[in-house]
Amino acid sequence: MSLQDRLIDSLGSFATRFNSYRYIMAIKASFITLMPVIIVGAFSVLISNMVLDGKNGLASFQALAFLADLKPITTSINYATLSFLNIGAVFLIGIELGKINGIKTLFPGLLAIICFIAVTPTTLSMLVEGQMHVVTDVLAKQFSDTKSLFLGMFIAILSVEIYCRLENIDRLKIKMPDTVPPNVAASFSALIPAIITVSAVATFGFIFHSVTGMYLYDAVYKVVQEPLESVVQSLWGILLLMFVAQLFWVIGIHGNQMVKPIREPLLLGAILVNMNAFEQGKEVPNIITMPFWDVYMSIGGSGLTLGLLSAVMLATRRKEMREIAKLSFGPGLFNINEPVIFGMPIMLNPILAIPFIITPLITGSIGYFATSLGFAGKAVVMVPWTTPPIINAWLSTAGSMGAVVTQILCIAVSVLVYLPFVRIAARRAEAAESTLISAEQR
Repeated sequence: MSLQDRLIDSLGSFATRFNSYRYIMAIKASFITLMPVIIVGAFSVLISNMVLDGKNGLASFQALAFLADLKPITTSINYATLSFLNIGAVFLIGIELGKINGIKTLFPGLLAIICFIAVTPTTLSMLVEGQMHVVTDVLAKQFSDTKSLFLGMFIAILSVEIYCRLENIDRLKIKMPDTVPPNVAASFSALIPAIITVSAVATFGFIFHSVTGMYLYDAVYKVVQEPLESVVQSLWGILLLMFVAQLFWVIGIHGNQMVKPIREPLLLGAILVNMNAFEQGKEVPNIITMPFWDVYMSIGGSGLTLGLLSAVMLATRRKEMREIAKLSFGPGLFNINEPVIFGMPIMLNPILAIPFIITPLITGSIGYFATSLGFAGKAVVMVPWTTPPIINAWLSTAGSMGAVVTQILCIAVSVLVYLPFVRIAARRAEAAESTLISAEQR
């Protein structure tokens, strides 16, 4: 077996093990379910600022000034969706992990939320009119939005794992007579495992705070989440993540699914921070977000294959390549590019694999520098990943024409990168065809 084959086999076996890991499965399924919630919140931010805002939106025109009175509607939607995203994530991870462990009810999700709040500080000191006041029995926003996302994921996994193990111990179950309805019997059966689980997690949080002087939130955020955010928010960090995704695509594994457990919590968290800042009229902090990935590094799908399709139509007259390109243009406009990845093919094709890997790294760098220099606006709205190019650049940046121009430049660059490789692939295909014809004539 060649070195290339061994490398492909090793990456393939790693991908299989990684995707079958139950915690990864639970996290991915949860964020897929959360995506509509995020998009609803995102469009409430967009409408709030571009339509209902009295200073910068359509409501700034005197004839439409009445629209400003409707802004509380979108503000409440934003609060109900984006400000409680972590609570939703904890609940869904609990449910998904419970399903994987064989529990089909919704109780693991509810238990995960209870355990999360049990380790979260609910007493706050607030400065009001120059004096400090202690406020009890409240949940600060930082514990319900994405700042506590990693803590929520950790507590959800820990609590459900403890509960599921205890639930399998027959001696801990309260058994009811057969005449008792099944749902009531199930509630009593879960009672002791639930009490032990919540007590154990709450005690763990109490001991940790007593020993270290820090809440679990501070430790997880500073030790895990903040360093990961700083890495992914850097240009080299996002390029490395994209490189890994592209490498898996080349060997026939869905690259985005491989990096999703790392990418989604961090990049979705970044765009939610931007949306909140934009909603409040503050400086938008993050350049690299989930829309950044879609707008500059996945135009037409992974590998910017809209550039490949354009290059095929420009550089070769080979019928099979042009037919695949024609069939792939439609899906490609909605960022679906499996037809070209597996039809051209790009998978296991060393010629087309090279531009497929390097093109998003180049365009990601272009997008990063254009945004950091202020030419393109930062993303402030989460739009669906199937939104066509140009439209997604305009919507995600709340109307930045610099972002639109930058995306058009990225598409042009992708065509230029793919062109020589398409020509080489076409010449090789012609040479192989000529050799086959010669062999048949002999």
